[in-house]
This record gives sequence, structure tokens and C-alpha cells, in this order.
Amino acid sequence: MANITAEEKRLQAARDRQVHWRRWGPYLSERQWGTVREDYSATGSAWDYFSHDQARSRAYRWGEDGIAGISDNHQRLCFAIALWNGEDAIIKERLFGLTGNEGNHGEDVKEYYFYLDNTPTHSYMKCLYKYPHRAFPYSQIVEENRCRSRQELEFELLDTGIFNEDRYFDVFVEYAKNSADDILIQIRVINRGQEAKTLHLLPTLWFRNTWAWNGDRDKPSLQKSKDTIAGISTIEALHPSLGKLWLYCQDATEILFTENETNNERLFGVSNTSPYVKDGINDYIVHGRKEAINLEQLGTKAAAHYILAIDVGETKIVQLRLTNESLLIPFGAEFDNIFAIRKQEADEFYHRITPFALTEDMRNVQRQAFAGMLWSKQYYQYIVEEWLNGDPAILPPPQERLCGRNHEWFHLYNDDILSMPDKWEYPWFAAWDLAFHVIPLAMIDPDFAKQQLILLTREWYMHPNGQIPAYEWAFSDVNPPVHAWAAWRVYKIEKKMYGRADKHFLERVFQKLLLNFTWWINRKDVEGKNVFQGGFLGLDNIGVFDRSKELPTGGHIDQSDGTSWMGMYCLNMLAIALELAKTNSTYEDIASKFFEHFIYIASAMNHIGEIDAELWNEEDGFYYDVLHLPNDRHLTLKVRSMVGLIPLFAVETLEPDTLAALPSFKKRLEWFIKNRPDLRQNVACMETKGIGARRLLAIVNRDKLRCILQKMLDETEFLSEYGIRSLSEYHANHPYIFHVNGSEYRVDYEPAESSSGLFGGNSNWRGPIWFPVNYLIIESLQKFHYYVGDDFKIECPTGSGKYMNLWEVTCELSHRLIKIFLKNEASHRPMFGGIQKFQIDPHWHDLILFNEYFHGNNGAGIGASHQTGWTGLVAKLIQQVGEYSRANQPAKMTKNQIEPVTR
Repeated sequence: MANITAEEKRLQAARDRQVHWRRWGPYLSERQWGTVREDYSATGSAWDYFSHDQARSRAYRWGEDGIAGISDNHQRLCFAIALWNGEDAIIKERLFGLTGNEGNHGEDVKEYYFYLDNTPTHSYMKCLYKYPHRAFPYSQIVEENRCRSRQELEFELLDTGIFNEDRYFDVFVEYAKNSADDILIQIRVINRGQEAKTLHLLPTLWFRNTWAWNGDRDKPSLQKSKDTIAGISTIEALHPSLGKLWLYCQDATEILFTENETNNERLFGVSNTSPYVKDGINDYIVHGRKEAINLEQLGTKAAAHYILAIDVGETKIVQLRLTNESLLIPFGAEFDNIFAIRKQEADEFYHRITPFALTEDMRNVQRQAFAGMLWSKQYYQYIVEEWLNGDPAILPPPQERLCGRNHEWFHLYNDDILSMPDKWEYPWFAAWDLAFHVIPLAMIDPDFAKQQLILLTREWYMHPNGQIPAYEWAFSDVNPPVHAWAAWRVYKIEKKMYGRADKHFLERVFQKLLLNFTWWINRKDVEGKNVFQGGFLGLDNIGVFDRSKELPTGGHIDQSDGTSWMGMYCLNMLAIALELAKTNSTYEDIASKFFEHFIYIASAMNHIGEIDAELWNEEDGFYYDVLHLPNDRHLTLKVRSMVGLIPLFAVETLEPDTLAALPSFKKRLEWFIKNRPDLRQNVACMETKGIGARRLLAIVNRDKLRCILQKMLDETEFLSEYGIRSLSEYHANHPYIFHVNGSEYRVDYEPAESSSGLFGGNSNWRGPIWFPVNYLIIESLQKFHYYVGDDFKIECPTGSGKYMNLWEVTCELSHRLIKIFLKNEASHRPMFGGIQKFQIDPHWHDLILFNEYFHGNNGAGIGASHQTGWTGLVAKLIQQVGEYSRANQPAKMTKNQIEPVTR
């Protein structure tokens, strides 16, 4: 990419360790309370142990949260906004929502905030928070949701009527970096209501409490600077490792100081160690308690207090500057000019990423998708050994902890910036989510994407036995093995977009994934037959049973998806090994190993008449799970779900020039073709030379592919107007029912929220549309098309009489997924469903949310509202649609054209 943009130059400087542009970023969580890390209960009931009500008064142990906030990369010093409308019982310092035990569909944030812009170095960032004029209805939201059943909709903040007549403030928070440690902050507050209102704005600076737990660390300090500048108040911060920084506050009414210490008196009825505590500023603002703040103007938490009288439709602007430089003129023309430059540079950067002809609406969606990805970076600390044993300066945790959650992960030591699925509902890393995060991230910041994948395979993350930690609630749970796929895709995306083929990264990841692959082979193939049982595998409550728990029938389940994921894993590792073998012949032998292993797995998936029950059901033309009972009986679980589509993911093509360049590998491949017909017959197209004389490795052959696609592209089954459903709509009228020991287990088609309490009740794979698997479906069909060519056509939709080649099918699926977010003919976005405020209000309808999943029939967003993590894949789909729509030319079947998605 010639003539690189200013943002790319900053990324280059960061890559070369010349300038630490990523030291400061949006690394605050949006919810630290109610997490496993902060749970020191005997029962492991994290949601109940540390509540939202306690959060304003209780110092956190492992992290911090705030609204529209930033911190340094080790979260020593934090900045965020706080607000008070004169009506609330508490100042608004953090976002409110329901825990899993409170919501009728699990945990759920009950606020409206939007990530509008961000760049990879965080040189420019922008977000929006909507703050009501009236008292926030905390109790009403809890009580109403508690009364609702799982069959009813959630009770949302808009449902309370608090935004009626536009009685709220729009609070825009923007950051622009002048240098790596000089951050300009601008807060714009707009009164959208029909009467003048006063807002107390409290930009807050504080140190994370790292001193209370061990009692032996130097305590940092904040104090009012003695140096005076007319019209400017300055907070001076001093930290043992960060050094000295200043927060310049223009025209503040006053500066308030307290300590980031727990208010033991309020919470536990015992004396405080300090007269100034975490909620001191809250008590001063809301209750007028002057003794709650330190009049000597020093502490570890401070806020600039602005009292803003805002007329109808009026905008008030507050400017601040956090810097490691002592400045004489922190504000003025230079300040405004820096903001203007950084905004322009952000526009130039994103135009470079997607220079194709797109509608403004598509650009808006893509830009906010990238913004959500970048705002969802979070400082994550979790040192399990310290968490298990407790800290010297506080009471030890209960003994039950030593044999409870995550106790076998005592080696795990997290102290990093990680990509989170959602910083409120999922403020902790999730292994398979992160593999999808790095695909759009690689488009804009391949260095960060690679670093994320490397981290999960490092010895302080990966278990000594080779398992990759799943997520905070249960590191030992098993997620689909998609990290090899992610590493290969990141490598190819960076190579195509930036011209860098980082084989060092590829090799580092590959070596560690060899350990993880071995763990899968040793732990998840119960009978040693290359058929796998991975548990729920991230597909929460997709099956008739919870596949991660002991079955009510006894026995075990041979999983179509688990086995297919392993087939895909083999082919991903094969592709990486072949790439590395081009410069190191040693990898030819390893490539042969993965080739052979794939053959065994594909053979097990499709075995003809030599095992008790096949995963492929010839009568239905579909893959199913098979239940093995203790009495050597077996039963095919005929649930038409994503489990039967995942076999499509195990597909890879081999290029003739690659085979010619690797004679040892080619020799082994040809030997298999010639001498193992018993295995070859169950692997797709091994001997058939496709378009361009390339070869195909796949679990699914042409006939099976056609059978699966007939169901997948049937609008009465899997195909929705908005993508592929996770469960066939067939089960709406034909539920799968299983009786055992007097109990009924069933699977019904549920296009929206789950009616089951499994996995917290807010995840559902029984009908909705999920972006990660839809993305893999598109990629897999592109690979099949790359091999079978334009002559292989399938009816799409099934029964329509319209036939498409597989590339055209992938274009159709991409458009259906993208239009979830786009305005339709009525200028409504399907993702907003029936929420009229979002559909018609000019101050709402262009603000995009990226939900966890989407309604299987109407495309409405469901689940976590800011799970840009994997739903951010829409940014990649928009890019490829733009690229291949140039001049309305039909996509050609060439290797380069397929690369943006599959390579």
C-alpha cells in the first residue's frame, strides 16, 4: 500500500518500538462488578457477591470500569466521565444492567451508548452516551424483569418511558492524541429535551487500587497543582512507574478529591481506614456532604466539577487535556486544530481500508463496526494463583475456592490488553470469540490481531496439558478449535492488504497449536476412532441435552460438529505447514501428518457400514450427532441444526504449484491415493483434478454437498431473509422430543431469546442467526466454488427455480447478513425490530448496535447489544462486497479474487 496514511505511519512507529502509540486507549471495562475475578464468595456466585449497588463504594481488586473511559495499558491511571442530572439517587459513574439471576433472559445492560469512531492507535476516538433528565429507573427495571417469564420480551430502558419527549442529554466524548502521552479530551453535551436543564458533569481521574491488597506497594497520588493558569484548574498525578502527568481542566467550577478506597462503613458496618472513600464525590454531589471530600485537595481519585445550564437544543463543550508535559497554553487554536487533523486522518485511513464504491449507509455501518472492535479492547488482569490464595493484607478467601472454579488453572497469569466480546455483558476474553475478532482487526491492525492469537498460546495462558483457556467462568470448558484457522486468515489478510508475509508469527503460533491439537486427540476422542466429543463447543443449548454435562441416559455423544471442527483444524494446520514448508522442508513431514490425520477423521465421519452408527444419515441427507448408550445401543439424534452444517467447514484446496514445490509431501499424498482406497472412498474428490488442476480435501463430497445445501438454502428450513439460522424452522412444527427416566427433553425452533435456562439463559442456538458460523459457511462455499467452478449450480432459494453457482450463493448470503444493519425501503433497519425510537428518530436511527445474534425470522438484534467482537465480521463482508461489486462485474473464479475472504 503506497503513500501510507498518517495512521499507518503511527502503526509503523509502534511496530518498530519507536513510539508507544498504544500506551493509552479505551482499556476500561464497562462492568467490573459481577465478574468471576471480583468474586470471593464460597459458592462462586459472582453475580450476587459484588453488585452494581456496591460498585460505587467498593474498591475493585482486578480492574476498573467507567463510562467512555481510557487508561494506560496496565490500568494504573484511569479517566472516565460521571454525570448527575439532579434527580438520580447516585451519580452515574458506570453503566447499569441486570445480572444473570435478575434478567428473564440472562444478564443484560440497560443503557444506551454507542461507539462511533476509533483508530488502531486510538489517535482519535468518539463515543456517545444518552443520559435521561429524570431519575434513572434502577428498581423498576429490576422488578419488571423479575416478573417476566422466559417466554416474554425483556423490559428495556426505553420501555420505562424515560426518553419520552426527548428528555435526555446526548453526551459525546472525543479523544485526540497530540502525541503518545498527550491526550486531548472534548465532551459535548446536547439537551435534546423541550425545557432547559442543568447537568453536573464530572470528568474523573483516578488510580486503580494496587496498594491495599499487599500493603507494600508505593501509593500514587493526585493533587491540585500549585501552578496556576487563568481559567484552568490542573490535577497533578504522580505514579511510581508512570511518572508525572497533568490533567488540565478548562473552566471547571471546582476540583474534588477523595480516595479510591472501600467504604467499609456503608457496606459492612465497620470503621473505614480512611475518612475519604471511593463514593466520597458521590456523597458530596448528591447529598451535599462536604466532609466526604478532602479539602486539602489530594487523594487517589479526583473529579473536575462542571455545572452546565443547557437550554433547549443547546450544546455545551468542555475541554480537558491529559498529558505528561507541563503546558502553559493547553487549550486554544492548537487544541482545536489537533482534533480537526485527527478526524481527517481517521477518514483517510478508513477510506484506504475500503476504497471501493459503497453507499454512505454501508460505510457508516462498517466504520462503527471497526469502532466497536477497537473500543472493546480492555485491560484484563487475572492472576489465578493470587486469586485462589488471597492477598496478604485482607482476609483469605474461603477454603472452597481451592477446589472450585478454575482451581486447576493456577498457572494462568493475565496482565494484557485483550479484545473482549462485549465490555459489559462479557468483560472477559472468550477463546473462540477472539478467533473471529481478529479477522476484521487484521484489516486495520494486523499487529494487534497477531498479538492476540499469540497470547492465548503463551505458557502463562495455555494449560501445560495443551488446552487453551475458554473464558473466565470456566477456563476448562471446550471451545471450537478455530485458532489455527484464525492465524492462517490473519497471515493471508496482512499479506494481501499490507504486503507483509509474517512467517515468524505463523511459525510461533503453529508450534504451540501442535500442543493444543495433541490435547484434543488425547482428551476428546473417547474411543480412539477419530470421532470427537467436545461438549457444548460454544453452541449453547443447541442440542437436546447439555452436551458438557453427564447425560441423563448415560453413555456419550459422538458429535458431528466436534468431529468436523477437528477435520477443519487438521486442514488449517496442513495449510500452515505447507506455507512454512516452502522455506523449511522439515514442515513437509508435518504437513503429511496433518494430511493423513484429516483422512482418518473424514473417513470416520463418512464411514460406510463399518461402525454402529454413522454421523451421516443417508435417508435424510444430513449430518447428526449420535448418542451411544451404556448397553452398546446407539441412537441418531435427528435435530436439524448447525451441528449438521459445520462439516462444510472442513475444506481446503491444494494448488498444483504447491505440490510441485514440495515433492516429499506430494509423494506421500499420491501414495495414499493409490494404496488406501478404503480411506480414500470417504474423502471428497481426492483423485479428481478440478479447475486449474487443483485438488480438494473435504469431508463433504459433491453429492453430500448438494444434499446439505438443499436444506440449508430452503427458506422453510435454514435460510432466513437475514442469513442462515442455527436451527431449521422445520422444528417449529416438528419439535424433537426425547423421553428418559420420566423426563422430557426437547428442541423447538426458537428464533429469538431462549426459553431454556441453560448457560445463563441469554444464549440460544435454537433458531437465531449467528455471524461467526455464517461467516464460515460463506468462506467454505467459496472454497468449494474455487474447486468445482461455475458448472456446479444449486437452487437458491430451494424451490425457487433460480439456480446459482456457489460463488453467487455466497454473495446472496453476504447481502442477507449485511442488510440486517442497513436501511430498507421504509428507511428502517431490521436489527432494530419494532423499536420505533431507533427506527424513526434522527438522533437514533444511524446509531448502530452489534448484537450477539439476530432473530431468525425478522433480523432483529438479540442478546448482548455491543458484541461487536464476532458480529464485527460484517465489516469484512462489506469490504468484500465493495471489492467485487466494482463496475457491476461478476466475480471471477481466481485465486486473488477469493483471497479477501478465504485467504
